[in-house]
Amino acid sequence: MEEEVVVVLAAVTVLAVLQQAYFSLQVIYARRKYSVSPPATAGPPEFERIFRAQANCSEYFPIFIAVLWTSGVFFSQGLSSVCGLLYLYGRLRYFHGYSQAAQRRLAPLYFSAQVLWVLVGFSVLGVFLSFCRVYLQVDLLPELSSALSSALGLV
Repeated sequence: MEEEVVVVLAAVTVLAVLQQAYFSLQVIYARRKYSVSPPATAGPPEFERIFRAQANCSEYFPIFIAVLWTSGVFFSQGLSSVCGLLYLYGRLRYFHGYSQAAQRRLAPLYFSAQVLWVLVGFSVLGVFLSFCRVYLQVDLLPELSSALSSALGLV
């Protein structure tokens, strides 16, 4: 694994952690603004939207980190990093949209979910190809590349 590409993957991870911290701080600020003391999670709709947006982002965070790194290690660090940045962009839009109105969360939610599924697909493909290469001594990547090139008319 090339060190400089892993650094980019790690940088996306650190950025994701900072994003989670930002979302958590927004809940703290909203608690103060709307006078909602912990452990209460109910309050004005404005507070509840911010609270739910942060909670929803936190719920998906472990899944995101797992598939980001699995995809990066077994498929492509570069593509995984780009997908990771797209996912974080979608989650930021989701958080801000949901904070303003519940309906404004939907488009960014669908976008980030699609990116997450791409990372899942890359992870599955990468692990499968690695399994075949390591345990079955069959390197399917050149064959898949050739078949894809033929299908696209590049050969």
